Amino acid sequence: MNQMPKQSNEHPNVWVFDHPVIQDKLTRIRQKDTQHTEFRRLLNEIAGLMCFQLSRNFQTMQVKVATPLKVTEGKRLAEPVTLVPVLRAGIGMTDGILQMIPEARVGHIGVYRNEETKEPVPYYNKVPQDIAGGPVLLVDPMLATGGSASYAADILFNEHGCTNVQMVCLVAAPEGAARLQKDHPSMNIYTASLDQCLNEKGYIVPGLGDAGDRIFGTI
Repeated sequence: MNQMPKQSNEHPNVWVFDHPVIQDKLTRIRQKDTQHTEFRRLLNEIAGLMCFQLSRNFQTMQVKVATPLKVTEGKRLAEPVTLVPVLRAGIGMTDGILQMIPEARVGHIGVYRNEETKEPVPYYNKVPQDIAGGPVLLVDPMLATGGSASYAADILFNEHGCTNVQMVCLVAAPEGAARLQKDHPSMNIYTASLDQCLNEKGYIVPGLGDAGDRIFGTI
């Protein structure tokens, strides 16, 4: 069985991880009775598992390494990796990815969604100065309308000169996927699930509720 992420037929920029372990953890996260401590743990575990797979495309370089027996050759990541969680919920996936790539740098972009207009409102932007020198993982558990993700991507591409930005999320809505494909066609979206749709309030269905509230216990 091939457990690599599968490309969506309807949204070619979306890659869905259907690995049994990821899907098991996603089902536990969706459960409305899951407490915030377990929610955080499961979210980080899924983030780490997805990172392990999507990082197979990162560039490597040959290096000399001295083992206890002899000098030989090995491989190291050729470029610095930067995580950029979209505040606040994106923080909930950061530790899981850092466990896989502990040397990664972490920037932050603060964007919240105006619940009336459904449009993004920015409030924070702090990333490494040389962020454009390697792959960037834009991290947010939920890709709903795509407004916040697209705005954050605008900052990375246009203000910081990034050329290799990928989105990592837990669940995505078709509407958000379509917006990112339109606004930033070079970006791939890696997710554990491409859900059905958005409801009239802009929430992902079936989704998992408000990820930020469930991560931080502020429901």
